[in-house]
Amino acid sequence: MQIGLETLFGLSTFPFHLPIGSYICQASCLSPLAVFSIFGLVLIEVVAKANLGSVQRIGKLDPGFKGAQMHYIDNDGMFLLSNKSNFAFGLTTTAADVTQFLLVVMHKSSSTIVWAANRDSPVKNSDSFEFDASGNAFLQSGGSTIWSSDTASKGVSSLQLLDNGNLVLVGSDSTSFVWQSFSHPTNTLLPNQEFSQGMRLISDRGSANLTYSLEIRAGDMSLSAGFNPPQSYWSMGRDSRITINKGGGAVASAILSGNSWKFYDSSKVLLWQFIFSESSNANATWIAVIGSDGSITFSMLQGGSTNPSSTRIPQNQCSRPAACDPYAVCYPGNSCQCPSSLTSCKSMAAPPCDGQVELVGGGDDLSYFALPFVQPFSKETTLDSCKDSCLGNCLCGAMFFQNSSGNCFLFNEIGSMEGSSNGGGYTSYLKILSNGRRDGGGDSSKPFPIVIVIVIVTVVVILAMVFAAFRFYPKNKKAPETPRGSSEEEDNFLEGLSGMPIRFSYKDLQTATRDFSVKLGQGGFGSVYDGSLPDGTRLAVKQLEGIGQGKKEFRAEVSIIGSIHHVHLVRLRGFCADGSHRLLAYEYMANGSLDKWLFKQDKGEFLLDWNTRYNIAVGTAKGLAYLHEDCDVKIIHCDIKPENVLLDDHFMAKVSDFGLAKLMTREQSHVFTTMRGTRGYLAPEWITSYAISEKSDVYSYGMVLLELIGGRKNYDPSKSSEKLHFPSYAFKMMEEGKLKEIMDEKLKINEEDERVDIAIKVALWCIQDDMHLRPPMTKVVQMLEGLSPVPPPPTASQLGPRLYSSFFKSISEGGTSSGPSDCNSDAYLSAPTNSITSNALKGK
Repeated sequence: MQIGLETLFGLSTFPFHLPIGSYICQASCLSPLAVFSIFGLVLIEVVAKANLGSVQRIGKLDPGFKGAQMHYIDNDGMFLLSNKSNFAFGLTTTAADVTQFLLVVMHKSSSTIVWAANRDSPVKNSDSFEFDASGNAFLQSGGSTIWSSDTASKGVSSLQLLDNGNLVLVGSDSTSFVWQSFSHPTNTLLPNQEFSQGMRLISDRGSANLTYSLEIRAGDMSLSAGFNPPQSYWSMGRDSRITINKGGGAVASAILSGNSWKFYDSSKVLLWQFIFSESSNANATWIAVIGSDGSITFSMLQGGSTNPSSTRIPQNQCSRPAACDPYAVCYPGNSCQCPSSLTSCKSMAAPPCDGQVELVGGGDDLSYFALPFVQPFSKETTLDSCKDSCLGNCLCGAMFFQNSSGNCFLFNEIGSMEGSSNGGGYTSYLKILSNGRRDGGGDSSKPFPIVIVIVIVTVVVILAMVFAAFRFYPKNKKAPETPRGSSEEEDNFLEGLSGMPIRFSYKDLQTATRDFSVKLGQGGFGSVYDGSLPDGTRLAVKQLEGIGQGKKEFRAEVSIIGSIHHVHLVRLRGFCADGSHRLLAYEYMANGSLDKWLFKQDKGEFLLDWNTRYNIAVGTAKGLAYLHEDCDVKIIHCDIKPENVLLDDHFMAKVSDFGLAKLMTREQSHVFTTMRGTRGYLAPEWITSYAISEKSDVYSYGMVLLELIGGRKNYDPSKSSEKLHFPSYAFKMMEEGKLKEIMDEKLKINEEDERVDIAIKVALWCIQDDMHLRPPMTKVVQMLEGLSPVPPPPTASQLGPRLYSSFFKSISEGGTSSGPSDCNSDAYLSAPTNSITSNALKGK
């Protein structure tokens, strides 16, 4: 029986109950001494429970655990030790900021981090890690999930830290692993940790803002630099230091064992060995780490220190992408030299497509790390033809010509080149702006007399204009200027915003973007340029154009994005409100926008696999859910499309471009606004001028999700009439039970992967004509993460390709709008609404 302490002590709010045993006792039978004894016992129990959260566990955590770093200060933020206490799991500070924390597995005696859950998204000391009753382990910050094991309702019984450093979620049978950190490595491999196809080690960011990755593909292990597209620079199969045990096999996995790295085929037959140390200590704990300089190093964790091996990968340090500055030449001994044709290698960047460009020599007898791993752009050609190919290709930033074979290689961007006293056999040329030369020579120059004539005529015209201005322009007339009231009002508005990002001067951003020389793209309200701050931080700087329209959007973006921080939303780093200049500085997203990866024409290019696509879908949904539900005011994005889903270097999705967002108060359920958004992703209510709500974003998201699933645009005139309009075809295939027909045929998908069925059903729920049938984005996230069942969606009221053809044809011919569309015209009334369908059937 339990006796409530509120009964014993007359405390109506006392939250505890005391178990008395199997006998019955009334409050009146207790003497005062017994009462105080019981109260003392209760206080002891309360204190014990209050301190239980800061007790360091050994071996495992049970469901229901929750801990923050601030509660485990006495244990250095570690709340779980392995049985032998050689590894610890918890929250530790980042190297750059002691107020920021990472969720890690750490080798305890050497304080070496061997796995991290949130390298790119550190949290505060009050943020918590939780292992909930459903079996899901996750890290939260400010109400947002930063990292999750995604193991809810999968039969997890406990979380354990093994003595080999593997963090595992154990199944209900107490033997199987539902999830393990060994299958999700970060930048470190531990002894006996199997590294197999599909896994990647990714370094921290290094110089030139590059990351490096290690993976097994095409039967070999290789290193790649995070350019766009990635560039390989080393493979184990080409390394002369390996010992071949069996030739001809394809590598499928690799394991650190003792002082060597062993490589196996899919049948676990040993193919190669790579011995990285002469030490044969069987008890030594060797780790392999991919560093921010692009090298793989090997260290022995022993006692309170790490003992590095002298062996490094790659062996030649000049074969690394960042051995020197980009475009510089690395010579033996790791000495760097900038080509004489360039003013400086530190400020070099690929020129914009709309500028006047030329090729300058990078040097002869050079080599480049990626050349052995890529196919030539053209074979058996001439140097002049190779140069013409680079000049005629907007994306070409550098070219290499192999003198012996006549092979021509083109690259969008490059790291450092490699020089050799023996000669590399390649001639290199770099593309620069025509005025970016150091010397006066070049491949294209105007005849001297013509240049002189042009200069003289220009000077005469300028002098004449200056004379006319002073002679005829009224002296008391002043140049128009921005109304003082308007300027002061805007400055007060900007200064009054809470949590505003950094305010840059126009000169700051002009310097950061190298005078706006590298254009990343063109949006509806201005151009976006590549930029870098003095500390190396890369930016995407948006220069708003058209002051009447741009100022309004500028205010909207600064006020909205400046106060929002979420892992799946592009972050605004700063802004400029300097005179008439309006600029926004965003975090740089290395892999650009989703459409560039999803709608590739070249079948040989890198393909987003199903896991990556699904994670992009979940991340985008989480970003929108945050805008709709977790902000102080509800935010509608209004322009969700693949172009506005950006990908970082790990292909994590972030929603961008809030310039079209419309704020809504919590009390408002709908809002009428001017027509915005992009054709092809607009919900029916936009077209018919019905009131819109956040459900309009849900519709656009559903269209994007369909494109992720199918790997194609929603309207493709090259397809058969049945497949012309993808949403209609998807509904038809779902009715016929042929879900495989909806999936991208280029993907390799496990037939038992239930996420395929979930994604398709969620997409079709999101694009329902009736906005009331569409789920909120929070529900979409739950369904995609398997936390909520997905019932079959309704299939009625969807328009066929016939009614869409005229609308989408104009898009396919004219390109997708990147800015707000003027959809008030009757020509655009082709969205799948019930009213339009009805009128069409009646011949109206």
